[in-house]
Amino acid sequence: MELFSYPFMIRAFIASLCIAGIAPMLGVFLIIRRQSLLADTLSHVSLAGVALGLFLGTNPTWTTLVIVMIASILLEGLRYVYSTYSEVSTAILMSGGLAIALVLMGLSPNASLKIDQYLFGSIVTISPEQVVMLLWLLVGLTVLFILFKRPMYLLTFDEATAHVDGLPTRWMSLLFNILTGVAIAIMIPIAGALLVSAIMVIPAATGMKLGKRFNSVLLLSVIIGIVGMSTGLIASYQFDVSPGAMITLIFILLFGIVVIGQWSWKKWRLVREEH
Repeated sequence: MELFSYPFMIRAFIASLCIAGIAPMLGVFLIIRRQSLLADTLSHVSLAGVALGLFLGTNPTWTTLVIVMIASILLEGLRYVYSTYSEVSTAILMSGGLAIALVLMGLSPNASLKIDQYLFGSIVTISPEQVVMLLWLLVGLTVLFILFKRPMYLLTFDEATAHVDGLPTRWMSLLFNILTGVAIAIMIPIAGALLVSAIMVIPAATGMKLGKRFNSVLLLSVIIGIVGMSTGLIASYQFDVSPGAMITLIFILLFGIVVIGQWSWKKWRLVREEH
């Protein structure tokens, strides 16, 4: 295919395959822990990191990593301060991150022009260094998942029991937040800050509709991620549109097909049983 003759498209496909593996490992836990808004909050806060990098004239990826890691720590702290109203912490950080981004953009003459590619994602922004970072992140998350699958499973479904069993629940939750923030920071150039949370959550939500066990949910989420990321990238290249937006629409379409298919199957079985 013609698109594979371009080095940036090859990098984009490698990056998308990495994201397809990374996103479900985090997205499934986010949904089960009812922290889907965490990804959305960190993606909005990441804009402050991008704006800071453009303001300082440095690589926005590194400043974004620093900002989202700080935000992840603050989120965990605020979650304990407002344990009953945990959504307060997300609202505070989301609005604060956007405010900082807007102020820094106002102070940087060319920031508003460059930040668009981070808002919606751009294939041509994927550098070899970012691909390597994604590969290392995928390997690191896979190793952590294998080693700490059972403790994280217990923490996710029953944090009180995990604490009674002697697990360092607060540190585990903090590490999970930081890993989510790091993943978001690295995925932003291809997915876009406004859509990266959807790419993390929707494949996992679709996998949860199809799978019956945790492992099957994760496997199906990865497969859905690969299909959606690859199809979205090809479509974005063909129609010259934002890859993040196209990938998100593909994921929503797949989710809709699964929901409608399951509903139709249940109705058909019900009609069959009545007759």
